[in-house]
Amino acid sequence: MSTENFSTTILVDQTPGVVFNAVANPRGWWSEEIEGGTAKQGDVFKYHYQDVHACTIKLTEVVPDKKMVWHVEENYFKFTKDKSEWTGNNIVFDITSRGNQTELRFTQEGLVPSYECYDVCNEAWTNYIRKSLYELITTGKGEPNPKEGGFNADITKRKNLG
Repeated sequence: MSTENFSTTILVDQTPGVVFNAVANPRGWWSEEIEGGTAKQGDVFKYHYQDVHACTIKLTEVVPDKKMVWHVEENYFKFTKDKSEWTGNNIVFDITSRGNQTELRFTQEGLVPSYECYDVCNEAWTNYIRKSLYELITTGKGEPNPKEGGFNADITKRKNLG
């Protein structure tokens, strides 16, 4: 059984500063349903999608243009036996210059294949990082999940999570 953390990487032509500012704006790429600060060390925000997923995240490390770490303080999934999967995980955004490009490596430490939510979370994070965040960085407009409909509604229906 693999214990490998979920990770995905994107490479863009924008500066580390542009990438960092996009990461610090999860309302612009993850979800419009985020309440609280999302940019400074010590900020705490709450995310929720209907009665399917809710979590409280604290920013535990913020190094401008280089790194941001979110610590999942509380988490709830309606669709898993263990409602607290993700609790205690760190979500790490590492930003590195690669010549004229910038690499963003996203890793959720603790999101491993043995998690009941792994397949759904893998598909969701892949969409939000490789598509929505990528578009926010490269075009200035991401595809965050709206309050109604959107990617979360689609995956909830397809995976029968609701």
